[in-house]
Amino acid sequence: MAAQVSGGADGIAIYVDADACPVKAETYKVAERHDLRVFVVANSYLAVPRESFVERVVVGAGPDAADDWIAERAGAGAIVVTADIPLASRCLKAGAQVIAPTGKPFTDASIGMALATRNLLDQMRSAGAVTGGPPPFAPRDRSAFLSALNQAIVRLKRR
Repeated sequence: MAAQVSGGADGIAIYVDADACPVKAETYKVAERHDLRVFVVANSYLAVPRESFVERVVVGAGPDAADDWIAERAGAGAIVVTADIPLASRCLKAGAQVIAPTGKPFTDASIGMALATRNLLDQMRSAGAVTGGPPPFAPRDRSAFLSALNQAIVRLKRR
């Protein structure tokens, strides 16, 4: 297992599962305000701000390469931004704070049900059922994300 990458002034780092993440710009603004490092992890090149606190990480093309990179580094001083429930579970087990782009925090208490629901829907889709997708990303989701990210940072700074 790789060592955790050092974070900002408080040792806190934010890891963004960047493929299709709708709150990257918000993450950069909050990180800059709190003097934190942000690692934007994707399987392909993504444009990121040319700021010293933002690092673009392009991983191999494997199906879980970005997830593996994040999970190997996420620990007690990390905040992970992802909608990927299995990745959220891995990061929680490592001691990280995990937030969905909608602002929903993943916790030890909620991850089991989230995994079970995901697996059930996956099985239903495999059997041919039309399950629909997640609701469209809304302005209230962006607001909830900003609130959850700030709360996670405050919690980590108090530790």
